[in-house]
Amino acid sequence: MGGGALLTPFMTLAANRIVEGAGVAAWNIAPASVTVPGIVAVLIGLTLGMSANRTRLRLSGAVLGQAGLLWLLMQGAPALLDGAGDYARVSPAVGFWCLLVVLMLLMADALAALRPGPLQRGALLAVVLVVLGAVLWSGALSDLSVLKEYAGRRDAFLSECMRHLGLAFGSLAAAAVIGFPLGVLCHRRAQLRGATLPVLSFLQTIPSLAMFGLMIPILGWVGDTVPGAQAIGIAGIGFAPAFLALVLYSLLPVVGNTVAGLAAAPAAAIEAARGMGMTPGQRLLRVEFPLGLPIILTGLRIVLVQNIGLAVIAGLIGGGGFGTFVFQGLNQTATDLILLGALPTVALALAAATVMDILVDLARPARKEIS
Repeated sequence: MGGGALLTPFMTLAANRIVEGAGVAAWNIAPASVTVPGIVAVLIGLTLGMSANRTRLRLSGAVLGQAGLLWLLMQGAPALLDGAGDYARVSPAVGFWCLLVVLMLLMADALAALRPGPLQRGALLAVVLVVLGAVLWSGALSDLSVLKEYAGRRDAFLSECMRHLGLAFGSLAAAAVIGFPLGVLCHRRAQLRGATLPVLSFLQTIPSLAMFGLMIPILGWVGDTVPGAQAIGIAGIGFAPAFLALVLYSLLPVVGNTVAGLAAAPAAAIEAARGMGMTPGQRLLRVEFPLGLPIILTGLRIVLVQNIGLAVIAGLIGGGGFGTFVFQGLNQTATDLILLGALPTVALALAAATVMDILVDLARPARKEIS
């Protein structure tokens, strides 16, 4: 598949940001003296990446192949734009995206086989973020259309980024504040658990767009009738309905995993704690919660990654976030404006999932020591 992707258009050149561009093969994006090293690096990377029994070689091949892709982008963009006109735009095409996905899958497979520890994964994530940040900061890719979209919307991008983070992490925090105590109560009382979890499961079945829509009339009524509600930002459209919808979606994973985590404590450990004279609160904080922490953190991981993605839909109801650029791009048929919202969302979700996985793994040794 990777080799075949090299035969498809690697980049597109368009007269402006809206019209459809013409595909250009990898070997035609720049002079051969420039493209050959990048193409060779990609081919070698794909070859090494298919090594069945040498995991480190597969990982090195995936890294080399991605370096080759980056080289081709850096060299191809200015070469294609040379003499193409002031409004011309150049973008990665299907060949680039297919190769990137293949190489990332090869890297993920190699890392899964190597099974690096949490600290090693944290260091690897830091290296990736530093390299990516350095490349973007250097301006080496500034000729790409998506970065031209960013350059024209720098202040708006930073504002929407903060709004997106507020939606995703703020709703996670609110769900944790509500969900942890509710989960503890559900763990203690079977009758409450039997009534609460089905309701939260029902909320999860409501389609995301419908949930956001339901919040509009509810919070619109609150904003119109409750004194001071509009002064603190509660209205039918905007941040408040998006935030509330995300909180409702977050409650089931938080409550459910809290119940499951607390229930995972071995009965012998609970009896030992009771025999030591611990109160129910002490048993909860010193025995049940530490033992169930990996499961509880897994619930938070689900919520965070889910909300980072769902926050995109907030752009439809004026909630802001990266979805603002996605829906603006759809309205203007501007693919690169869509990517300006989609790519940071994907990167943020991947980084958040990796960090949460690290936290879950770090919690597991403590669980073993206590048990």
